[in-house]
Amino acid sequence: MDDQANNPSETPSTSKSSIRSPGASTFGFDTMLGKLVIDNGLITSEELAECNSLLEEAAGGDSHHTLSDLLVNHNYVTERQLDRLQSDFDTRKSTQRISGYRIIRKLGAGAMATVFLAQQESLDRPVAIKVLPTKFSDNEEFIDRFYKEGRAAAKLNHPNIVQAYDVGCSGDHHYFVMEYVDGETVFDRVEKEKQLSEKEATKILRQVALALQHAHDAGFVHRDVKPKNIMITPKGDVKLADLGLARALSDLETAEAEAGRAYGTPYYISPEQIRGKIEITPAADIYSLGATIYHLVTGQVPFPGKNPSDVMHRHLKQPLVPPDHLNASLSAGFSQIIEMMMVKDVHQRYQNATDLLNDIDAVTAGDQPRFAQPTLDFSLLSEVAKSTSSDAPVAPQMEQPAKGSDLSMFYLMCLVASAILNLVLVAMMVAS
Repeated sequence: MDDQANNPSETPSTSKSSIRSPGASTFGFDTMLGKLVIDNGLITSEELAECNSLLEEAAGGDSHHTLSDLLVNHNYVTERQLDRLQSDFDTRKSTQRISGYRIIRKLGAGAMATVFLAQQESLDRPVAIKVLPTKFSDNEEFIDRFYKEGRAAAKLNHPNIVQAYDVGCSGDHHYFVMEYVDGETVFDRVEKEKQLSEKEATKILRQVALALQHAHDAGFVHRDVKPKNIMITPKGDVKLADLGLARALSDLETAEAEAGRAYGTPYYISPEQIRGKIEITPAADIYSLGATIYHLVTGQVPFPGKNPSDVMHRHLKQPLVPPDHLNASLSAGFSQIIEMMMVKDVHQRYQNATDLLNDIDAVTAGDQPRFAQPTLDFSLLSEVAKSTSSDAPVAPQMEQPAKGSDLSMFYLMCLVASAILNLVLVAMMVAS
């Protein structure tokens, strides 16, 4: 899950009055604030010492300024940053009450949850605890989805899937305890290295494909495979995380309730998910994994766009630029695998992870892929033909010749030959 990585985002802000008004919560926050701003790289130790000196000087007077006030007044932090810090502090403080776990530090935050590193006291092991924000504590839909994630993860036991340990509720906080992965996301890796080699990408692809094979065989489709949801350890072990959008293949009730709505991440979402199809099959995960690997080996997403709507439109309509056109070091077989993973027509894509794994192993061994073959997408060919029709040779209009005429047969043959020639020319344009 991208939440396990250092991927902070905006969290619900608390009111400024709660920060400014004296109270137990405020004083507790102010006590920890110095450490928080240092740990988050917002100020230097020298700047913090300056603020503390000012507080000491004002201690005997009528001033009621807190460290929070001074940091904002001296433009060391913004109001928004301060709000986020207090929100994180309040969440961490409240999660300390989760029985059996000792919170150590925050790992990351997303729109849907905050993840903490904790120590499970009974087994003396590090774990990751995913906590649903309190703003969702009364939202039955989000709570139900949160627990579904926990139940789905609990049914999956595979070395390439982040393992679930526990799920429950403590006060207003719903939490999900899982395996702690000491590493980074593959998104972090590609951001750092810009472009991964075919060898490294193949290792990631194979391990995630094994994870998906297990999940699909267990009756679940992930629906949100992306670089931020793939963890990689320093030893190179890969683990698929974040089953927050996972759905049982047999869950027709949920499928019908979600019909017409796109669930997934725009840069990596499959065409059928964009269309809100009721039947989302394992092939959707394979498409998203293909888009992920495309990003890793080319250094860019398959379909960049101005906004999410534009991106998703391109997934539906725009032809895919073959990855080996952007990275000439890729083998033809590996490029063909990615292209077949990302075929827009779900029925022409890999239907299961087993076939995908067979092709991966074949290319790794230096052979040609069995299932992925260079093909011409005729649905795209027609689009190209339309766009180039003004430049293409046009057969002359003529009156229909008399039936049985030798001349009519000649004209007919000419028309057929011209049509075939035009098709070949357009095909060559697409291939180039």
